[in-house]
Formats: sequence, structure tokens, C-alpha cells
Amino acid sequence: MTTPVTDYQTKTPVWEARADLLVLGSGVAGLTAALRAQELGLRVLVVTKAAVGDGNTRWAQGGVAVVLDGEHDEGDSVDRHVEDTLVAGAGLCEPDAVRSILHAGPRSVSWLRDVGARFDPGATGLLARTREGGHSAFRVIHAGGDATGAEVERTLVAEATGRRLPVLERHIAVDALLTPLGAVGGVTVLDPNGVPGLLRAPAVLLATGGLGQLYQATSNPEIATGDGLALALRAGAQAADLEFVQFHPTVLYTPGARGRCPLVTEAVRGEGAVLVDGAGASVMRGVHPLGDLAPRDVVSAAITRRMTTAPGGIDDHVFLDATGVSSFAERFPTVFAACRAIGVDPARDPIPVTPAAHFACGGVVAGTDGRTGVTGLYAAGEVARTGLHGANRLASNSLLEGLVTGAGTAESVAADLAAGLLADPKQAREPRLKTAPVADRDGLQRAMSRYAAIGRDADGLAVLGSVLDLSTQDRPLRTHRDVEDAALTLVAQALVAAAERRTESRGCHVRADFPVRDDETWQRSQLIRLSPSGQPVLADPVAAMGAA
Repeated sequence: MTTPVTDYQTKTPVWEARADLLVLGSGVAGLTAALRAQELGLRVLVVTKAAVGDGNTRWAQGGVAVVLDGEHDEGDSVDRHVEDTLVAGAGLCEPDAVRSILHAGPRSVSWLRDVGARFDPGATGLLARTREGGHSAFRVIHAGGDATGAEVERTLVAEATGRRLPVLERHIAVDALLTPLGAVGGVTVLDPNGVPGLLRAPAVLLATGGLGQLYQATSNPEIATGDGLALALRAGAQAADLEFVQFHPTVLYTPGARGRCPLVTEAVRGEGAVLVDGAGASVMRGVHPLGDLAPRDVVSAAITRRMTTAPGGIDDHVFLDATGVSSFAERFPTVFAACRAIGVDPARDPIPVTPAAHFACGGVVAGTDGRTGVTGLYAAGEVARTGLHGANRLASNSLLEGLVTGAGTAESVAADLAAGLLADPKQAREPRLKTAPVADRDGLQRAMSRYAAIGRDADGLAVLGSVLDLSTQDRPLRTHRDVEDAALTLVAQALVAAAERRTESRGCHVRADFPVRDDETWQRSQLIRLSPSGQPVLADPVAAMGAA
């Protein structure tokens, strides 16, 4: 599979590999796609910039939202799950995409269990189910109490290992190889030491996860730097809904925390925990009919308002009172361990929590089949905007989306290859050593957290735009850090452009200067592409299918 090419001193690729399908990322969407593609007889290579098990999937705590035959609340149904998803998405979901993914969910979960996933049993012998924010029924299945993502990742990695699925670890994709007609024929990569290489394939699947590292505090791991989204934009793909970044209402608060913060799963509130302020008053009383189990955007905004209006000044956290949750340590061992590490006993003490960047509802425009507007380029999982999440993701829909769209994308690639629709990767050009605008990561994260988090306004976004414009310098992309910082810079510029233009509050996008949702003007998604000079530009707003 590997062939030497040129010489390292010229900084041109020194090695080359070929496959039918390159999968960038080793989370639930990427590994599901790779395994399904292998079953279909494709030569597959998975490329991950960390170890194969280090994706964002393993940090997911809550579970998988799915309505299983014979294992659901009385009156619950997939159609009710669809309705809850559409409500949470605040008018920007695409109903056909929602129905397609959620109706395929039970089959995907059955496959995952067949290959070894072990979900928690309930008292009746059926699977245990919990309820999370925005759900009208107990339909979230879980594993290890609050370690569902870890169990999903363990299962998929074990299956990949057993099948000898080729995986290239600690390599980062830099740019797409493009044919003269603009089709994708592979990617350039850097190994851990910055040695460049070429990976050629007629199909490239982006399954690179989110962009949480845009902010100072996030539930995402260090590798969530938006580089798959940046690669897609540079390859000519369009993105949408980038202004909708979901902040999880409850990550564990520790003073001065930076980077990935421990998550306090929403399922804790599903089991009866209550959000309170420093005086012990309920944060969610009177805010929403679902109270503490309102959709995440509602809860995060309510917490932020309470923190900024605290008597005696601004607070930087509130509390989650879980003292009434029985057997907390057994039901939520991951959360319990994180709390004990900072000296908090959830059985006796309220848990200090604060919102943090959690999930990108937007991304590369793709169908539920993974196809994008660029021939040979596919996207699945958090990096993709399929229309499932709209302006705000419903809790625990993400693992399900990865399972369904990962498998569906593999089938699309196989079909496109068989139909001769993809380009000959030999025709794809080798790009020169790439330079790109790069901002200082620390400064970018501080500015994004201050001006583009939960509360935004025109003045702050203008300041942020100026900071990004003035602080960037063109830099050769010679290291993993360079590639990541260039991606963060480009994605931040695109997000700010979309947030400035959307003059309303909807879902995860909260404008202090435009606090009202405006369906007449803004029940639409915004498309973003790169100009010939490489700057993010907004196309005319396009009507969301959900607006009908």
C-alpha cells in the first residue's frame, strides 16, 4: 500500500499510500463507516491524528437516544422522538433527515450490540433507559452508568482490531488532493514528526468531529480543532449552521480551568437532580415547562443569566443538587470520580457546574448518505451538517447519528465507485507546501469565549472579527499544531461571519441585541464557502426544509 515518492528536504511528500476509501477520524462515525466499507469489499484506510481510541466518542456520557421495539415507554414511538428532535432544533432541522436517521436507529443499535456492545440492563431484564433534556420519554439507553461513549468506542475498536482494519495513527490530514475538475482524490498528511506524505483514494470521508477547542473551556478533547471542516472548505465544500455551537449546561466547574473539562451528564438531571444558585434557589423554575430537563440551549442560557445577575456581582458557576439521587456512585461512576477529585461528594454536596462548549450543530453540508457537494468528499458525524440537529441538538442524538450515517456513507461510497462516479485519484494534483493564516490559539480562545459563546452582540462580534483579522499571520503548515491552529482560525472566521449576520436569537445562537426569534426572516440556514482568496463568505440564506 505504501510507496516512496520524493525527498524530504524539498518538503514534498516522501511516501504515498492508496486505498478505495480514506476515513479521517476514528470516532463512532468513522469506525462504523470503515467497518461497513470493509464488509462491502472496499480497501479502507483509517487515518487518525491521535491513537485509534482517542476520539471524541469515548467522552460521551449520557447514552444513545433510540426507541427500540418492545423496549420503550407506553405511548413512545420513533415519531415522538422525531417530534422532540424537531422541537429542540428550533425550526432549522430538515424533517426528512430527522425521520431517516431516527427510523434507522434501532437497526444500527442492534448491529452495535451484535458486534459486542454491552448496554446496562434494567430491573425487568430489558435495557435500562433514562431521560435527558428535551425528551418526552425515557428512551436513552446507556452503558457503564455514564460511560456509554467509552463502551461504543471500545466495541468499535475491538471489532476493527479483530478484522485487522488498517489504521494510520498520529497522522494529520492537511489538504485535499484535487483533480483539474475539482474532485477529491486523496489528502496530504503529516506524520508525528512533520514528515509529509500522500494518501490517494477516490473517496475521502471526513469523520473528524467537532471544534470545541475554539473556546477556553469545553467538554471536547484536545484533538477537536475543526481541521476536517477547514479541509472541506478549502476543497470547495459548503458549510452551514456554524453559528449554532451547543454549550452543555453542566460541566464540572474548577476555578481557572482550560481545555477539556469533565462533563456532568444530563442524565443526572434525568434522575432527579436540580440546578440551584448560590442561595439555593432553583435556576429553572418558571423558565420552561420541562424545568431542569428543558433543551440544552434553554438551560445553558438560563444558567448564564443567573450567573450574570447574581447578587453582589457575577458568579462563574451554579450548582447541581444531586443529593436526592440514590446510589449516585454506582449509577454515575465517571461523574462521581471527577467530583471526588475536586473534593466534592455528590451524596452530600451540591456539584459546582457551568456551561462549556460541547457540540457543533452545523458543519459540512452533507446528506444522510454522507455525500457533499464535492465529488469524492463525504462527511459524517459531528463534522457534518445533515439537518438532524438544526439550531440545537437533542441530547444523545449524536452517537445514533454517527452509527446511522457512518454505515450509510460506506454504502454510498461503494455505490458511487461501482457506478464510476468518482475520479481517478492518479489525476489529483499534489499541492505545494501550504501556508495559511494562523492566529495565536490562546488569544483566539479567549476572544471566542468572551464574544462568541452563549451571549453575543454586534459590538462584541465586531471586536472579535477585528481581533481575528489583526492577529493572524501566514505560516507554513509544517507541524500538527500549525495545521490545527490554521483550522481554528478559519473556522472561527466563518463562525463569526454567520453569527454577525443572524440578527435574532434561535437555539444555541443567543444575541443580546436581538433577543427574539424571528421566523419570518431567519427560519433559514446560512451557507458558507471560501472566496477565491480563501476568506469565508456567506451565500444568500437558504430556506430550511423545516420552515415549510
